[in-house]
Amino acid sequence: MVVSAAATTCLPDATAHVEIDTVGVNQRMLVQAKGLAPNTDSTIFVLQVPTAPFGMAWYQGDIHTGAGGTGVHQFFGIFSSETHVLVLAPGTVPAPQTDPGIDALTNPTTAPVHMYHLGMWFGDPADAGAAGCPTTVTPFDGDHVAGIQVLNTRNFPDLEGHLGQLQ
Repeated sequence: MVVSAAATTCLPDATAHVEIDTVGVNQRMLVQAKGLAPNTDSTIFVLQVPTAPFGMAWYQGDIHTGAGGTGVHQFFGIFSSETHVLVLAPGTVPAPQTDPGIDALTNPTTAPVHMYHLGMWFGDPADAGAAGCPTTVTPFDGDHVAGIQVLNTRNFPDLEGHLGQLQ
């Protein structure tokens, strides 16, 4: 993963190495990040494309950095050419209202959309500000109040992200 446009001036050396291995019928994705703000939480999202407007996205999990600005976490799931979003009952089932006023009321209409990219965001806009980054609020966190994108996989073409390389 490479530093995103929003973080080039405040975290110019941020980077992450992503390794994906098959474990049984699923994959293990190991993310090793460095050059990040120390002692902060970041969120990882699987994305349709690595930069705004991102397309479809899902919240994969969190990475916490230590005092040196490094963080390591492993995730288990499907991280391959079969990674996709699919809604089979568009508009027919009410959506849970975990975050009323933010959550969709019903399922959106969508055919399968493959998603082969990753993005990492500050888990909190205040952490971004403390690191000298913009404090722009984005929805890329579990509570939908995150900071800017720090890293992404724009070093791969939009339709050919690295998650799609594993069969």
